[in-house]
Amino acid sequence: MRVGSTKSGRILIGIAVLALVAGACGGGAATEAPSGQATTAPSGQATTPPETGPVVVCELAYYTGSFAAYGKALTNDVRFPIEEVINDDPPLGRTWELVSEDIGDDHEGEAAKICLEQHGAEIVVSIAHQYRTYRDYMMEYWEENDSPLGPSVHGGAIPGNLGGKAAEPIFRAQGLDEALGTYGSLYASEQGLKKIVIFATQVEGFQLAADAAGKAAEILGLEVLARIDVQVNQPSYRAEAQKIADLKPDAVIVQAGSTESAAIIKGAAEAGLSLNWIGETGWAEAEFIGTLGKDPIASQKGIGFPSFAPNKATPAWDFFQPLWDAQTDKAYDATGQYAFSTYDLLIQTALAVEAAGSYKASAWAPAMFAVGDGGEVCYTYADCLKLIRDGKDVDYEGVTGPGLYSEGGVNAVTPAYIPFTAAGTTGEPVLLDAAKGLEILEQIVTKATCDPANPPNLCEW
Repeated sequence: MRVGSTKSGRILIGIAVLALVAGACGGGAATEAPSGQATTAPSGQATTPPETGPVVVCELAYYTGSFAAYGKALTNDVRFPIEEVINDDPPLGRTWELVSEDIGDDHEGEAAKICLEQHGAEIVVSIAHQYRTYRDYMMEYWEENDSPLGPSVHGGAIPGNLGGKAAEPIFRAQGLDEALGTYGSLYASEQGLKKIVIFATQVEGFQLAADAAGKAAEILGLEVLARIDVQVNQPSYRAEAQKIADLKPDAVIVQAGSTESAAIIKGAAEAGLSLNWIGETGWAEAEFIGTLGKDPIASQKGIGFPSFAPNKATPAWDFFQPLWDAQTDKAYDATGQYAFSTYDLLIQTALAVEAAGSYKASAWAPAMFAVGDGGEVCYTYADCLKLIRDGKDVDYEGVTGPGLYSEGGVNAVTPAYIPFTAAGTTGEPVLLDAAKGLEILEQIVTKATCDPANPPNLCEW
């Protein structure tokens, strides 16, 4: 992130890397958000998005299924910028109202349809790893309605060449799942950990990250002793822990939810192992340490996860941090990746609406690029909004990083490894070699094959 008007080389590398990480990825009937802020349309009643009045923001939420432990916290991440910042002076004078639809493990498409057809949502938050199952529906809906806007916190399993366009207006806050796996291997390499095991549950995002970790390991000259794939929510992972013990790796790269991750680490510790455990961004959620406990941390050589770090040397942090930490019911402090990345994504979404003068995707998508580059630098929603209303171009710089996106709508971040301390809290980030990460990602990143090349189209991946 820059403080002046010239982009630094590090930032240019950051956006080229296509950012980093998707967190928890996860259907169902209308579900009230735990915060009490959700609204519910009458069953089966279709609504037409109004040109005036409140804007329905529909979150694809995680209240049941493999990521249920994260649901309340993730909803609060979406609620916070809406209620605490944006609705103080909403774009185009229309307040935002949050609705949350539970997607479980396999109902994301159904939930997205409810958002649109029952709630009349103009913004759908977190189109994610089940997108391939309902992309044809979304292509048709966007073509016919020029709506909804698609800011996504959890869209990292979607190939990087999809999104970022008026006909497919998906913009991702945390980058690609493959980058997470890549940076796990990169961290291992930088720490001299030569022999690794890759442990992953059979969830698409985790599988993508595990695949990338394996490919990156080969490029970096690491020896992958084994790839262990397991079903989610097994009653025990003792057999897998013993297999890891027998292999004697230097490190284990884990792509799994909090429960599975904690179980495999506990099992390995009970087997007498002391290893480096390199996890995934979901470990930032309180559920991971709550399940693992503090005792195994001291017995292991290291426990942490590749992710991205906030930029604390900026007015964006000075505004966000005290406001976030003043909450009495929060899952993590302001350094939590889901907290600040969701905040930046929705702030930039609102600024782009104001700059575009419209909630139409065809106007908003190009505005998402414009308000993050090329204008007067600003760091808060209020300051940027004033500049836009004064007729000026703006360059939003947030806590996550510069407001830059790749052509496919993937945000730039500062890649880092986040360690846990013996007290169960996160320690100081260890910045990773972004240039090396770029070099690796260019060789392994998954791209969708599409016909025609630009949406609306049919794509396979």
